[in-house]
Amino acid sequence: MGSRSVVVIGSGIAGAATFFALARRGTDVTLVDDGAVGQATAASAGILQPWSSAIDGPFADLYVRGAAFWPEVLARLAEVGVTQTGHRRSGALVVNADPAAVDAAEERVGRRRAADPDVVGRVERIGGDRARGRFPPLATGLDALWIEGGGRVDGRTVRDALVEAGRRHGGRTVTAHAALLDDGRVRFGDRTEDPDAVVLAGGAWTNDLLGSLGVRVPVAPQRGQITHLTLPGVDTTHWPSVHPLSHHYLVAFDGSRVAVGATRETGSGFDPRVTAAGQLQVLRDALSIAPGLADATILETRVGLRPLADDTMPIVGAVPGHDGLFVATGYGAAGLTMGPLLGDALARRVLGEPVPELDALHPTTSPAAG
Repeated sequence: MGSRSVVVIGSGIAGAATFFALARRGTDVTLVDDGAVGQATAASAGILQPWSSAIDGPFADLYVRGAAFWPEVLARLAEVGVTQTGHRRSGALVVNADPAAVDAAEERVGRRRAADPDVVGRVERIGGDRARGRFPPLATGLDALWIEGGGRVDGRTVRDALVEAGRRHGGRTVTAHAALLDDGRVRFGDRTEDPDAVVLAGGAWTNDLLGSLGVRVPVAPQRGQITHLTLPGVDTTHWPSVHPLSHHYLVAFDGSRVAVGATRETGSGFDPRVTAAGQLQVLRDALSIAPGLADATILETRVGLRPLADDTMPIVGAVPGHDGLFVATGYGAAGLTMGPLLGDALARRVLGEPVPELDALHPTTSPAAG
């Protein structure tokens, strides 16, 4: 089973996780990426806290399972000596001025905690003063819910960790633009290969890769802008992530860095610019919940083009009518939470194992626009 040859195109979280999962199973696997600007994983803040999400149904179930898989991912990376992931279980605060909104979030968290109490950890309703003790820039007048199991990773760091671990298991990496030929072969750099299987993990660019076959999957880019701030002299290492029960969030990293975001610009196209309107929205949202960040220094604004599926569910599995061709895309803003879980599942499917959990994510294609 492990002797199959596979080419994975794309080194965002979908491709990196699949590459690592294939390599650790002994597969002859090559990861190809051209370093295109706008990769969603490279811009992502990487919050691991799905339990308060107001979304329900299959997506929420997958989101929660993705978070529960993370301890296994970290253990597998550590087996080959890869420990720098940017991961920290620093907890999470769900905050809102309306206690009823926090009541509803507490019910959702409690319901989801019942399935995996060790991962979620202790859940406690705390007052605004105690919340500010954990995240000092917060506004007054907020109600808060503390979730001990909330965590975060740095998108760039964990991507690099998965790729390095794949190399240590014997996988190869190539920096080049890849093209899928209409006969199933793959061309990258000055090489053309005919592997047993190809995994298209090109994120928002997946349909560009499928173009030679005249088909597309229902996914399109959604621009996300996220700003990184620094608070000189303040140690933010153990600050929790903050979730105001809205589209925006705050997530602290080691040192004195806090990431705030993010925009969700559906219909943005392949435009990885920082815009005036996007920057205004990100900062206005952040300061509305944490006015104590007003004097922070802006370090940078990262922009990622999320691969957003039409029905929000990820698209993972075999491409109909094309033997040996698989896709992994459409993770939206949840990629760093569910990416490792889906990468492991897809690796098993590529290697011929039955993977029932991917059945609901089976790709559907339509003719590409002429």
